[in-house]
Order: sequence, then C-alpha cells, then structure tokens
Amino acid sequence: MSNNRDVKRSIRQLQRIKTWQLVLLFILAVFIAATFLRLNNIGMVERRAAFISADESGNSEATIMRLYDLQRYVSAHMNTDMGKGVALEDSYKRDSQAAIDAASLESNPNGNIYKKAQEVCAPQFSRYSYAYLQCTTGELAKYPSATSLDLSLKLPDPDTYFHSFNSPLWSPDFAGWSVVICIALLVVIVTRMISLLILRAMLHHHYKSV
Repeated sequence: MSNNRDVKRSIRQLQRIKTWQLVLLFILAVFIAATFLRLNNIGMVERRAAFISADESGNSEATIMRLYDLQRYVSAHMNTDMGKGVALEDSYKRDSQAAIDAASLESNPNGNIYKKAQEVCAPQFSRYSYAYLQCTTGELAKYPSATSLDLSLKLPDPDTYFHSFNSPLWSPDFAGWSVVICIALLVVIVTRMISLLILRAMLHHHYKSV
C-alpha cells in the first residue's frame, strides 16, 4: 500500500508541469536558437562581402585585415560554413595580367602575341576567369614561336588565392547555448513522458494484482 502511495505521489509531482507547457517552451527555444544561428550566418556573409570588396579595391593591407576578420569569426561561431570558400578573384586577375604584360615585353617575330591573344579573347568574356586563360593559351598556340616564349609566362597558382575556413559544430555564444537549452528541454519532455508511462504501468499492474 505504501508503494502504491509513492507511485501516485510521483505521478502528481510529474503532472504539476503540463506537457504542453514544456512543448511551448521548447518551440520558443527552437525559434530563439534558429534566430541566433541565422545571425551567425549573416555575420559571416557580411565579413565575406567586406573581404571581397577590399580585394576589388586593390588595397592589399585592407584585404588581409578583412581576411583575418573573416577567419576569426568563422572559427569562433557555429553555422558559419563558407561552402566552397571565397577566392581573391580580383587579386588573381591583377597578378595574372601583370604576368601577361611582363611576358608581352619578350621579343617575338610575330609581334606582341600576348596582346593579340588578349584582343581576341577579352571581348568574349565579361570577367576574368579560367576560361579566359584557356582562350589566351589557345590563341598563343597558333604562333610557331609561342611554345618557347610560353616559358616566360608564369601565371600565379589559383589555389593560393582561394580561402576556406572551418566552422565549429558548437560554439559558446548565444546560438550555441540556445541550442543546448533546446536539447535539454527535449530531453526533459521525453524523460517526463517515459516516466509517466512507466509509473502508470506500475500502478495499473498493482491494481491488477490486487
């Protein structure tokens, strides 16, 4: 009989807080967590845009500062995955063009073949890209002496202009702690439901055995 009273008391204690109240708190916590996670992602996007803008301006010092800022932010905040990363497109364009201009100074019986290649390829592309470089290489190959002179054209390695940083699975910021609260509430809800089922089963078994 004492055991029966203890079971009933445990059930009453668990029923003091309604399940729907816990579910409502969980939904609110999920909304807050989603908001903070989105803010983290927006912060990454803003810093990435600032980095690209600095690269477009040609200010190398500002570009490096924005790159470090982006790296620090991504490595310290969850949900800031950069996807395929970000590239210094304008820096690569400027450095590649400088290499082409330097190679254009080489003597060639066919004249300035690099300039001729650019005159053919530049109108075909709205921006500097790998396809533009392929077009330039194809045009250079049309000249008999281009093979030997191509040795003087050393384009920069594209991989060195590409940057990607890893975002942590969890970070101790507002987003991270709000996710912890969501998980904790979910555990409480599931545990409470399981506990009620077990206690009611015990009570039912007791009455059945009497």
